[in-house]
Amino acid sequence: MTKRKKQVQMSLLSARPDGPDFALEESAIKRFGGPVAGVDEVGRGPLAGPVVTAAVILDPAAIPEGLNDSKKLSEARREALFDIICETAHVCVASAAPDRIDALNIRGATLWAMVKALEGLSLPPAYALFDGRDVPPGAPCPGEHVIKGDGRSVSIAAASIVAKVARDRMMKRIGRAFPGYGFEVHMGYGTRRHQEAIEQLGVCVHHRRSFRPIAERLARQDASTKTD
Repeated sequence: MTKRKKQVQMSLLSARPDGPDFALEESAIKRFGGPVAGVDEVGRGPLAGPVVTAAVILDPAAIPEGLNDSKKLSEARREALFDIICETAHVCVASAAPDRIDALNIRGATLWAMVKALEGLSLPPAYALFDGRDVPPGAPCPGEHVIKGDGRSVSIAAASIVAKVARDRMMKRIGRAFPGYGFEVHMGYGTRRHQEAIEQLGVCVHHRRSFRPIAERLARQDASTKTD
């Protein structure tokens, strides 16, 4: 057994009493007799980059300590939990690129990516818990939506952490490939710095052209071209 594996095993404890728990999963396991996946997304609101989803099936006997809504955790804590989750659970990450978001709209692209994440799990789930208000059509198993699920279900919380870390890493890579936009800092959200960069550098391939600020920038650009 490696030192790394020992460290991971020492970190495996029950969820915090003031955070999400395993109650929804236990109920589903009793009803459906199989593993339960938590599914969450990150990146619906940004002007650029993909929307990223994750599906996670936790081992009920080895739930990492401190799972919670990714927004309530520091970057360092998310990174540490990401490694533990990926080593001890069944995990799949999927994403919808800007062109798919533009074609399907952000809701449709998110639901599409949720289905892809579930389909990619190495262990087929018997049931799924989806954060938010939707159960995506075409999911490979029955499921239910859970409003604010990342604060109620440890499986959804784990999925929120995996999706957040995965997307942040993607945006940092995009930032290195497209310097000047600051993607590695604002992660594609419509900050003042980002919108100033768009005005200076123009719209790039990673921007969501169906989102109003980008569509308006393209319209101004098109109008300027026609008058020149």
